[in-house]
Amino acid sequence: MPPKPHISVCLCTFRRPEMLACLLGKLAEQETENLFDFSIVVVDNDSFETARPIVEGRARTSNIKMEYYVEPEQNIALARNKAVEKAGGEFLGFIDDDEFPDSRWLINHFKAIHHDHCDGVLGPVFPHFTDHPPSWVVRGRFFDRPSHPTGQVLGWTNTRTGNALLRKTLFEEDREWFLPAFGSGGEDRDFFRRMIARGHVFTWSQEAPVWETVPPERWRIIIQVNRALLRGKMAYQSAASKPKSVIISTAAAAVYTMSLPFLFVLSPLAGFEIFMKFLVKDCDHLGRLLALVNIHPVKAKYIGG
Repeated sequence: MPPKPHISVCLCTFRRPEMLACLLGKLAEQETENLFDFSIVVVDNDSFETARPIVEGRARTSNIKMEYYVEPEQNIALARNKAVEKAGGEFLGFIDDDEFPDSRWLINHFKAIHHDHCDGVLGPVFPHFTDHPPSWVVRGRFFDRPSHPTGQVLGWTNTRTGNALLRKTLFEEDREWFLPAFGSGGEDRDFFRRMIARGHVFTWSQEAPVWETVPPERWRIIIQVNRALLRGKMAYQSAASKPKSVIISTAAAAVYTMSLPFLFVLSPLAGFEIFMKFLVKDCDHLGRLLALVNIHPVKAKYIGG
């Protein structure tokens, strides 16, 4: 009887002990229906190895193999590359350290990748609020991410490694996997962009969701602004036509910036979420323009996905 396929679940972490412990517990509960085996590869992007006791403690009480490695240089691309390098499975699962799956996450991804005969499958990420968020956060759906019909072929702009199952063969063509030059994020979409340009196909599985933990500090306005500036920077770095991106962002930033004072005054009537949506979009475009002149006002210590 041939050996069962093996999935290496790759996750990178940086100083999120409670979330990491929760995630490892959920991963240990994955159903396989005896179709595959799996193990977990953890790369700690902290030179102080703060995740080591959590991983080693879980490994001692679990029947799932858990491997722990350290990438001392703080760069999410380097951490992802080390996880890929250490992964021994025919399939690589990717999940962020602030996310957690249900028990059928892997099995649904595994069935989808075989059903679609594709190179990888991505799934939805839903917000999990640890406390009651302000009404404007809920109404504005600031933490909702796009979803797609099951089986839909994805363009690179709809990709990321926050919830994915990929064939290991993708990483055997060359060793330029996730480019460290991206630094604080965007390296995953760049990877998918290059893979799709080579003819690889990635599809969607709505049946393989994960949940992103959203603590109260993440819905602070300054955090929303910082995330938008970073998104803009990443979008500029990945833009197919940078001159076109600059023209669009210059016009858009002007319109959004001029609208903000009026929307703020009207926010008691129109809703604060309208003002926030325009502010976020404004900062998204400003992030692109600042990246053009090599100004990076936000230096993220760690971006999980």
